[in-house]
Amino acid sequence: MKFTQDYSAGIDRAKAALSAADAIVIGAGAGLSAAAGFTYSGERFEKYFSDFGEKYGFCDMYSGGFYPYRTPEEHWAYWSRYIFVNRYLDPPKPIYQQLFDLVKDKDYFVITTNVDHCFQKAGFDKKRLFYTQGDYGLFQCSVPCHNKTYDNEEAIRRMVKEQKDMKIPSELLPRCPVCGEPMTMNLRSDDKFVQDEGWDIACERYEWFINAHKRGNILYLELGVGYNTPAIIKYPFWRLTAQNRRATYVCINDGEAACPEQIGGQAICLNTDISNLLG
Repeated sequence: MKFTQDYSAGIDRAKAALSAADAIVIGAGAGLSAAAGFTYSGERFEKYFSDFGEKYGFCDMYSGGFYPYRTPEEHWAYWSRYIFVNRYLDPPKPIYQQLFDLVKDKDYFVITTNVDHCFQKAGFDKKRLFYTQGDYGLFQCSVPCHNKTYDNEEAIRRMVKEQKDMKIPSELLPRCPVCGEPMTMNLRSDDKFVQDEGWDIACERYEWFINAHKRGNILYLELGVGYNTPAIIKYPFWRLTAQNRRATYVCINDGEAACPEQIGGQAICLNTDISNLLG
């Protein structure tokens, strides 16, 4: 694995590569949203979930998501608030808007494992986005009995507004309009994840973009991608870079930036905060 240690020079090289590229593929993971302020513990947890933490004994939002609540009313009280603050509120820092300003005049495409919808809220063209792992803003049947997703903003906002004592009214529990079974979030966690028509179209657009530019002067810009699901962004970016001598691979991930030696001459790997690229 190859690391780049001269952060200042590396940032300058990354910016130059971005400016010179004819096409840019942004691969984004959780680290990008964390850099934007979407953190799940500490002050932000205390601000939005101190009551849940005190009652149930967890101290971060992720743990709250896995807690075995006794009733669906409690489950959806937590999850509606979780979705509201991580999907329908803007992140504290304008990282996504700054990234959009860097690429808006370029030929770009985004593939992300994030489910917080920050790209589209920042102005990125929805036809240039591929959310591979779902969207906090969508419900699906928990069975699932059919291959369709549903916008949940109105339902989520009502759950948040009407919950009391960390429970929502029973009449607000989301049910599948087809079979009547409980709805769940459209998040890839098992083999029940619904890949609806919109998902398929986004996948086709991404594959078309890759094929159209895979021999050209293209930049693969990887931001905040870890090793939980490396086969979605990281490994394909390495492979595509190795197959194209005109390609450049830039990886920015504080503490986890690396690449194979085989593409070291085409790569810029920076163990630094993503905001340094945008400043």
